[in-house]
Amino acid sequence: MIENTSPSEASARTWRESWRLYLQPASLRMLLLGFSAGLPLLLVLGTLSFRLREAGIDRSTIGYLSWVGLAYGVKWMWAPLVDRMPIPWLTARLGRRRSWLLLSQAVIMAGLVGMALNDPSQLLGPLVACALVVAFASATQDIALDAYRIESAEVNAQAALAATYQTGYRLAMIWAGAGVLWIAARVQGTETTGYAQAAWQTAYVVMAFSLLPGMWIVLASPEPVPAPMKPARNLAEWLQGALVDPFADFWRRYRWQAVLVLALIAVYRISDVVMGIMANPFYVDMGFTKDEVAAVTKLYGVVMTLVGAFIGGVLSARWGVMRILMLGAILSAASNLLFAWLSGVGHDVTALIWVVSADNLASGIASAAFIAYLSSLTNISYSATQYALLSSMMLLLPKFIAGFSGDFVNAFGYASFFQVTACLGVPVLLLVALASRVHARKE
Repeated sequence: MIENTSPSEASARTWRESWRLYLQPASLRMLLLGFSAGLPLLLVLGTLSFRLREAGIDRSTIGYLSWVGLAYGVKWMWAPLVDRMPIPWLTARLGRRRSWLLLSQAVIMAGLVGMALNDPSQLLGPLVACALVVAFASATQDIALDAYRIESAEVNAQAALAATYQTGYRLAMIWAGAGVLWIAARVQGTETTGYAQAAWQTAYVVMAFSLLPGMWIVLASPEPVPAPMKPARNLAEWLQGALVDPFADFWRRYRWQAVLVLALIAVYRISDVVMGIMANPFYVDMGFTKDEVAAVTKLYGVVMTLVGAFIGGVLSARWGVMRILMLGAILSAASNLLFAWLSGVGHDVTALIWVVSADNLASGIASAAFIAYLSSLTNISYSATQYALLSSMMLLLPKFIAGFSGDFVNAFGYASFFQVTACLGVPVLLLVALASRVHARKE
């Protein structure tokens, strides 16, 4: 089981030792694998919403289509299969984790090409079907990769792995957000507004082939030493080990405190996730061009994401995960209020720079601490299934609520929407405080 670093143990580690964790091969490997994990998310959610809004799709439909992301919220349902079931021919050559990683990446690539070829302004259904394929394959990649990360390093390196993974993940999200917009704007040429299928088609094909470095690192990386598993004598024993034992182990270790832990996980990122669905339609409706959004998120988003992720990782290793978890929750909720302010300012690139910078910094800190926290809750014997359960809980409620975001904006406007999403973060602070007490008693 991954170690929960206590404040006293974390403080005993020097700053030099904390930074040195990032130079381990496992940490550096997580940078590229995190990039592969982060690439599909915006392409089926945030960036897709920008594309759909340009294509003339109404905000309510865009909100409901965000439910494609619920695939990430129910991935625990097939996580036991990814955890235990071999893939014919491939697993024998690559191992349990890498075979599932490679297969899921190949399916993601095919799905993105399908999204590239379909024009939503003509027929929406085929594009949505391809987006569903990408979402399910991406969720499967997350299951295998989370297990790979947890099993790839000593327990005291997990915060660094979480930070480098998150850095790669956030860089991919910027490439899948700003990069797509920049490519589409270049292909579209002087006509920078309005919908151009050829521009988006090129951009999505480039995104599909951006998965190749991740596929290469899967082939070049070692398979982690698998946790010992008792051989199943029949189907009933296999189902017991794959489906029942991982969940029973979690409840056995945390007892009634599991309810508090799961409640915190279910709402920790609610402010960011609910707000994020309407961010790109907001940019379009405020009159920002693809070039403006791409330039701001590419430059300032990259810098502040890197700063936030590494600050979150280092501070978690130095002062303990729970303290930084609280800091991340405060910053994430507060940054949404800046979007409410921007809705009153209107089309102002300088204001957009400040808002995007603050939002990326807050998100980087919160995400690095949260990934380390989730990793600390898992038993390495059931790492894929348990982490999939926990990370699914993180997205299920926020993604469901986000589906109604378009209706809310239509009824009350952007300013009220961003203010309400900030208020959603208030209960999170109470849950972090209660979970910190539980965490302290278990040390």
